[in-house]
Amino acid sequence: MNAQIDAVILGVVEGLTEFLPISSTGHLIVAENLLQYKDAGETFTVVIQLGAILAVVFFYWRLLLSKLSELFQGRPAGVRFWVNIVVACIPAAVIGLLFEKKIKGLLFTPTVVAISLIVGGIILYVVEQRRSQMAHAEEQAEPDLDSITMRQALWVGAAQVLAVVFPGTSRSGASIVGGLLSGMNRVTATAFSFFLGIPLLGAAGLYSLYKARHTLSQVEGGTSAMLIGTVISFIVALLSVGWLLRYVSRNDFRGFAIYRIVFGIILLILVAVGVLHSVPA
Repeated sequence: MNAQIDAVILGVVEGLTEFLPISSTGHLIVAENLLQYKDAGETFTVVIQLGAILAVVFFYWRLLLSKLSELFQGRPAGVRFWVNIVVACIPAAVIGLLFEKKIKGLLFTPTVVAISLIVGGIILYVVEQRRSQMAHAEEQAEPDLDSITMRQALWVGAAQVLAVVFPGTSRSGASIVGGLLSGMNRVTATAFSFFLGIPLLGAAGLYSLYKARHTLSQVEGGTSAMLIGTVISFIVALLSVGWLLRYVSRNDFRGFAIYRIVFGIILLILVAVGVLHSVPA
């Protein structure tokens, strides 16, 4: 029963943090450490992450079907949407495939995650501070995905590479910063980040799950724990996505930036006092 309770807690953490710009990796490291949860081959984490990804697909299913229809009909808006998705995904996908083992072996530590959280938080705060000083137009309630250019997609793709190389940077945080720097408004940058998570995290999750297929039986709590964690992750991520879009239509990201910096400092303190070990996770 303890494993099932742990699955609920970790599912909430994953669903809540996967698409917010605060690093799901950092939060899961702390949660698993405090719960003393042994995730054999990171299998459990991979499975519940897929639940969060399915939440985005469910949230946007009508828009995704519409864009697919536009693509097959050859409509410029639909073609441009999917081209931008591919363009923005390529840099992170290539770097991830080429250097996955080295990154996990050398950089996947609580210390690196903490530093990435702090540095990323500072960058996010500075970007938002600069935007406010430039007196940008008010944010809109709905994303303007049809206005995204290939140049902007490349900005987002380049920014996501940092999240691949430095765990704790936050994929959503990096892609949102890339979008803001390229001239997108907050709602559009946030929504575009959600869409990019579907192919990137989906493909990475399925690939990792395939590689870890022999360790499925070693996951604490077995199939029931993975199912519980996935369902909870799906529900919480669904609520989180909707909330974030509403939030950024009226507020900026500086609150998230401050939270990242504080959380990163707490992580460094936990490492210093021995609660977290600064070794590859």
